[in-house]
Amino acid sequence: MTTARRERSLSRTRHELSEFLIRHRKKLTPADVGLPATARRRTPGLRREEVAALAGVGLTWYTWFEQGRDVKVSEQFLLRVAYALKLDDAQCSHLFLLAHRRPPPPEAYQWESVTPRIQQLLDELPRPAYVQNLHWDVVAWNAAADALLELQAKSRQDRNLLRMTFADPVMRRRLCAWRDDAPRLLAQFRYDAAVAPQDPAMLALIEEMKALSPGFRREWDTPGNAVAQRGIRSILNAQGQQQDFHHETLVVDEHRHLRMVVYFAFPRQSAKRCVLASISNSTQASRAAPRL
Repeated sequence: MTTARRERSLSRTRHELSEFLIRHRKKLTPADVGLPATARRRTPGLRREEVAALAGVGLTWYTWFEQGRDVKVSEQFLLRVAYALKLDDAQCSHLFLLAHRRPPPPEAYQWESVTPRIQQLLDELPRPAYVQNLHWDVVAWNAAADALLELQAKSRQDRNLLRMTFADPVMRRRLCAWRDDAPRLLAQFRYDAAVAPQDPAMLALIEEMKALSPGFRREWDTPGNAVAQRGIRSILNAQGQQQDFHHETLVVDEHRHLRMVVYFAFPRQSAKRCVLASISNSTQASRAAPRL
């Protein structure tokens, strides 16, 4: 791209950014943001100085930013402006794309949830399926996934596929192919972690998992050549029989990194082998917790 074309492109983007900010500022009233009502205003919406005060940023800097001038702003500046303008996740993402040409950091989003239609899609699937975020928290699921993984009974923090695989002794005894599944799951998580290498929540999760699980720490510190996968391949069901699965992944929300993992059962089962392994694991567990 030539210098002239690049300048025209940047100018157009700054114009779109200016229109976006003005449009959302004018949508709000003082009452929407907890400000006292004042005398009748000549123009609708909040004033620039009110947005700047709500965001905790300088009026001059915000004015230049809204006018589309060539100013550099930080992620924190954008997050404060998004909060002041009461932008939802999609609007916040659009603001970042216009200002920084990339989505916001993962911590910008609220605790993820799915739309009613996505939940309806999950509920209508006859096979296990769930939606997970970038940190591998399971944020939505259907009845078949709950029957398989007992998600509803877990706390929100424990409803995380990494914790379930590496730090839950009960789940560990149900994972028939843990030695194969664990490195494959971790290989995929390594790719996801690379999307947000400086995300504090991601870094905290990795350190927490290292402390909780020698297996996680060993695999994380000395990565192998495992083929990446998002779902569990073999697990004991409530009847103590092994179920084997393939998986497909669907993108639910690209900017919020929400993905649906759908489980497809193998037509053949090998219950006897896994039941015997489970009995052995249960006997050992009565003496000592398994090394996860």
